[in-house]
Order: sequence, then structure tokens, then C-alpha cells
Amino acid sequence: MKERLDRPIWTALTGRHSHLAEGGENARRYPADVSAFVATRDDGPESLAALAALARPGEPMLFLQAGAPALPEGFRLEKAADGVQMVAERPFPRIEDPRIAPLGPGDAAEMLALAELTRPGPFSLRAQSLGSFWGVKKNGRLIAMAGERLKVPGLTELSGLCTHPDEQGNGLGRLLMTYVAGEISARGEGVFLHAYASNGKAIRLYERLGFRLRSAMQIAFVEPAASDGARPGRSTAGSACPRHGR
Repeated sequence: MKERLDRPIWTALTGRHSHLAEGGENARRYPADVSAFVATRDDGPESLAALAALARPGEPMLFLQAGAPALPEGFRLEKAADGVQMVAERPFPRIEDPRIAPLGPGDAAEMLALAELTRPGPFSLRAQSLGSFWGVKKNGRLIAMAGERLKVPGLTELSGLCTHPDEQGNGLGRLLMTYVAGEISARGEGVFLHAYASNGKAIRLYERLGFRLRSAMQIAFVEPAASDGARPGRSTAGSACPRHGR
């Protein structure tokens, strides 16, 4: 599991999400309108050169991995935060609730609006390309949702969990989290998730629900600096910017 989850983006893009991948054998990314996620096979010079070739002006790239990412020369760290990766210790039972319904392409704009309001993490109009999503609506308005993101062999990431501020405290987040975890478990897969290390409240909830801490993670937005003709080399993202909750 260590190799699969230390670089979960790379594992997904070379496996179950390979149909979405841009890049080659040393560096890959998702299409920009799906996700800003990017990853390298390792920290060697060939991987860093391949990463540099995937860069697009004005488009930050997002790393999520154990340890700070190595960056090509001419790239800068825009912001970084400490994260945690948690894995379910046992399968979740499948549950039913009449309030929960699958979300589809027609819900994409409303899903994005809810994510932008609550900021559970990076989200896009094409987030459903990564996996299935479910939500709860009230008077025709989406008020809570959760779904799937990174997929690695034998495991699927639970992500996009958010509840409209007017409906928080009603147990919808916990309900949707256990529902999605149950759907993943029903396929015979393990469940994992990520959270900002600063979000102690969420981490404690996840622990009560049966998740354990597997690894510290680094969340880093990087982008090319102004072109100076330098060849890709090796440097390591180090300093962290203000952290965000999830």
C-alpha cells in the first residue's frame, strides 16, 4: 500500500485513471478542466524535465504526495499546506436513505457552486469524470454532496464532502460520508481520504468513523516562473503558506 498511496495521483494516472492522463512515462497530469493534479514517477531529472513539458502558462499545478515535491528549475511554489492521508480500517456497510440521490452532468454547475461556497478542496465542473457523486437536495436545491476522486488499485478516495452553511449541524456530512464509503466498500474496495492537517475537527470525526492516519502529506500548488531559458533541474518545495481547513 505504501507505494500506491505515497504518490496517489501518479498511481491513479498510471492505472485506473490512465484514460484521463496527459503526459508519458515520467510525468502525468489530468486535463486542466478536470483537475489541477499533477505527479511525477520519481524525483529524477527525466521526471522533472517531463513535468516541465506539461506546464502551461498561468495554470497552477497541484501536487499531493508524501513529502515535498521536487520541482524543475524555473518553477515556483505558490502555496503549500500540510495534509494527512487516512485509510478506513474496515469496510463500511451499505446504507439506504431516501434523501440521497446520484448526481449527474445536469448537476455539475450546482455542485461547483456548492464547492466554491464551502471549499472542501479543488473542484471543477468535470469532477464527475473522476468518479461518482451523490447529494441531498432541499426544495430542489443541492445542499450537501460527497463523491469519489482518486482511484488506485483496490482503493477509492472519498472526496468532495461539503454541506451548505445553512444546513450544517444537521448530520448531512456524516450521512453522505458513510453512504459513499458504503458504496465504495460494496465494490470490494478500501476507502481512503485526505484532509488538511490543521482541520482537527474533521480528522477527529474521521477517526470516530473508523479511519486511521496512514501518512502525513504535502499539498503544493506550483507554476512556472517567468521564462529565463533555464533547463529543468532539481529543487525541492520547502516553505509552507497559510493552511486551509477542509
